[in-house]
Amino acid sequence: MITSKKLSPERIKEILEFPIVYDEDSPKLTAEQISRMKPVHPEYWKVEPVKVPLSIKIDADVLAWFKSKGKGYQTRINKALRDTMLQSL
Repeated sequence: MITSKKLSPERIKEILEFPIVYDEDSPKLTAEQISRMKPVHPEYWKVEPVKVPLSIKIDADVLAWFKSKGKGYQTRINKALRDTMLQSL
């Protein structure tokens, strides 16, 4: 079976909505315990979302503002959209 490191928006939503069940084998951890945790294999945590080519119309002043911040304006636009999406979940 071939798996991808990329997550679709549908899969992200499914993961966020999955119920968490605590028991004696998997107790609820405190914030302090969680802060001390580190992945055994950090490369497994490098998940990249699927990028989809898209044609979109954006107000000229908005695009100019993003471009004025230098190289990477598309990445910054994507981050702004992602932040908005995550706030609405």
